[in-house]
Amino acid sequence: MDEQTFQTKFNELLDKIKELPQDQRGQMEDLAEQTKNRRDRIQQSVSELQGSLDYLRLSVKYLVFDLEATRRENAYLRKLIEQSNRDTNTKRKRKRRDDDNFLEPEQGD
Repeated sequence: MDEQTFQTKFNELLDKIKELPQDQRGQMEDLAEQTKNRRDRIQQSVSELQGSLDYLRLSVKYLVFDLEATRRENAYLRKLIEQSNRDTNTKRKRKRRDDDNFLEPEQGD
């Protein structure tokens, strides 16, 4: 039930309560007022809950974005490390080959 419908129905109820005898009217007016106060508190709670859900959705979207960015950075850094390791291994192999060639006598002697 939307707010306008509730207010219309509530006002109709108050009008009917005013038609009651005085001894019944006071108790019914109190009950109606309590009902209105409860509904107002429920509406406020629902509104706060909606705000919290909106904030949670935004936070989750941010966390997913951050996670994806971290994964991309992680993959990029792994590639850099692998490339660095390959380069280091290649240099070591060349150095060993050069060292091995240094120990062999040259063919012109």
